[in-house]
Amino acid sequence: MPISSKKKPLVIVTRKLPDAIETRLMELFDTRLNAEDKPLTSAQLVEAVKSADVLVPTVTDRIDSRVLSQAGPRLKLIASFGTGVDHIDLDTARQRGITVTNTPGVLTEDTADMTMALVLATARRMGEGERIVRASQWTGWSPTAMLGARLLGKRMGIVGMGRIGQAVARRARGFGLAIHYHNRKRVHGEIERELEATYWESLDQMLARMDIVSVNCPHTPATFHLLSARRLKLMKPTAIIVNTARGEVIDENALVRMLKAGELAGAGLDVYEHEPQVNPKLLELERVVLLPHMGSATLEGRIDMGEKVLINIKTFADGHKPPDRVLATMF
Repeated sequence: MPISSKKKPLVIVTRKLPDAIETRLMELFDTRLNAEDKPLTSAQLVEAVKSADVLVPTVTDRIDSRVLSQAGPRLKLIASFGTGVDHIDLDTARQRGITVTNTPGVLTEDTADMTMALVLATARRMGEGERIVRASQWTGWSPTAMLGARLLGKRMGIVGMGRIGQAVARRARGFGLAIHYHNRKRVHGEIERELEATYWESLDQMLARMDIVSVNCPHTPATFHLLSARRLKLMKPTAIIVNTARGEVIDENALVRMLKAGELAGAGLDVYEHEPQVNPKLLELERVVLLPHMGSATLEGRIDMGEKVLINIKTFADGHKPPDRVLATMF
């Protein structure tokens, strides 16, 4: 059932959003904002779902079955601010008649940009170089100092060839990389031809042959530790791995062990298995570039996300199906 149109729906927002989006939310709905921008506790989330018609959470809010089981009868829509929905128990939401929406598409280009930035930074050891300069340890140019790897002519294996994976492939081709990919389903032939991409049904076989591996698949039960210790061991010791998707896709402890042992050349990580906690052993490694989950962090992207949230809420409140309903999350 749609939200009653007789009065403005009560919309509870869990984090600070761009001013333009918050202003529009206030104009359109009975909105409660989070001015302090502190994450809501589990108890506060429960209180929110008890009273709200619409909850606007972010990817860091854990909307699990324990929270949803206490939702009030008014809660009919969870309009998540973000693309990933692994933080929401979709089965419980569906059972309770709660529609879930997300904000797909608008983060594609920003995340793909950051993926290539991490590929470059990791292959060319930019993190190490920047730390040397800041620590006043640079003694001048040398023919053999800070030698990294050339991208031209190397093979990139993309794990997850959705919107972001395809956007990464387009950028990577511009750097002279040969594109390979593994996906739950093979993409359309036209896309393969455009990207000159080679499909691997076997992830194991692809990993063993790649110079660069880019993780661009969602986190679902099927992709948890998809890059397990066994699979990471298949990679070449000269290879690098970059992750701008979700930390849970990689067995982080196994990755640390391999990097420490020199069994991988480097890693560029924007996401972590237990974020915001970062494995302290990662912090000790030189050939690792670490970013604070900022792959989609552009002002333009955040405003685009907010506009999608607005459209999803307004469409639903008007009694129609919102455009970004989440129906399934499969890799």
